[in-house]
Amino acid sequence: MSKNRHVIASVEADSIAFEMEMEPGDEILQINGKEIEDIFDYQYLIEDEYIEVLLRKHDSEEEWLLEIEKDQHEDLGVTFENSLMDNYKSCRNKCVFCFIDQMPKGMRETLYFKDDDSRLSFLQGNYVTLTNMDDHDIDRIIRYRMEPINISVQTTNPELRKTMLHNRHAGEIFPKLRRLADAGIEMNGQIVLCKGLNDGEELERSIRDLYSYMPAMRSVSIVPVGLSKYREGLYPLEPFGAEDAGAVIDCIEKWQKKIYEEYGTHFVQASDEWYLLAGRELPEPERYDGYLQLENGVGMLRLLDEEVREEMEHYAGDDRKRHVTIATGRLAADWMRQMCRIITEKFPNVTADVIPIRNDFFGEMITVSGLITGTDLIAQLKGRDLGDAVLIPCNMLRSGENVFLDDITVEQVILELKTSVEVVDREGKDLCLAVLGEKRSVSHKRRQMYEQTDSSNCGPS
Repeated sequence: MSKNRHVIASVEADSIAFEMEMEPGDEILQINGKEIEDIFDYQYLIEDEYIEVLLRKHDSEEEWLLEIEKDQHEDLGVTFENSLMDNYKSCRNKCVFCFIDQMPKGMRETLYFKDDDSRLSFLQGNYVTLTNMDDHDIDRIIRYRMEPINISVQTTNPELRKTMLHNRHAGEIFPKLRRLADAGIEMNGQIVLCKGLNDGEELERSIRDLYSYMPAMRSVSIVPVGLSKYREGLYPLEPFGAEDAGAVIDCIEKWQKKIYEEYGTHFVQASDEWYLLAGRELPEPERYDGYLQLENGVGMLRLLDEEVREEMEHYAGDDRKRHVTIATGRLAADWMRQMCRIITEKFPNVTADVIPIRNDFFGEMITVSGLITGTDLIAQLKGRDLGDAVLIPCNMLRSGENVFLDDITVEQVILELKTSVEVVDREGKDLCLAVLGEKRSVSHKRRQMYEQTDSSNCGPS
């Protein structure tokens, strides 16, 4: 029995809901006499050509039973205050590598919410551990074909997984993986590699075990643990060095060769950070199997290179003048300089200065652009000749808003730096247009896994 209130936030004009006099604030109680657990139940129950909706009116508390005839698959035309229509499932683990545990106090509350919800895996691409799922949850994934589902595996050694997730039930997920694989549910796996824990022989074991779930398990990404300066009292973890990164790459590429010969796909992928850390060339585009794990930083730089080169083929070049500053993380700064050279070769009067931002907020071991704060951006760019505009990648900002992780806004940065700040989408075309000063349409997306904000009627997040 659902305890969540499914309150309507808006009603589309001329929709079925509009014709039935549904209004914002009204609450849907049942459909076809059945309680609604979440958005998946709702979408499933409204599929029929005839449905009955039990509605509680916001202004009178009256309950209306609405009989609706419609086309099959036709939507009612409402949105809900909570788009998931249920509580977010929070994480029951205490992972040794959890980045949320490494954040300083005093940041906005939503940043500290740890989700572990398979539905968000399907809707937003978040990774889940499966530790808080029972047979009912697995049944729903299979029934509603909630795929692909992204799974944080970390290791296939049950005892080691218990240690890494600090959860005595963490080693029990493998029958669940088998059920999902046998049902043909597409999955992507993730291993956050921790030095001295799940690397070396344990990594070999995990790759060997996970590829037994193919073809349902489409890919597995290997990413290095992120370590902030706020680790007092936490599990002692060490950063990977260049030699370590090379060993990880060698292991992965060995398995890629073996699995490709058998299945025609490379399956296991190293995130870009490993190659940059080891000082090695990134793999060629075809090794990424269609870039299945871009959101995990797997192939993002190679794809950017492809897109920039493709876009610049459309330009003959001219003598326009423009000077921009590109702020990015230290990890990818040299790669961004290479991208800018491709652009400026045809435009000799265009200057693009790439400034790597040191992460003083979280600590210098954090080198990715997505964790740069407005505070560090201002401190390290103020007083420089920034040219016509500062370009920042969209993953520095909260989804759909001009807000950095530390609640500094883009508008505040503009005031402090006294220059224009332009947000650049991750596609190579948008980078080219921004550097050249061409007209753009920015969708401005940020990875959702860092923060959950849509929690109406779901209690504190």
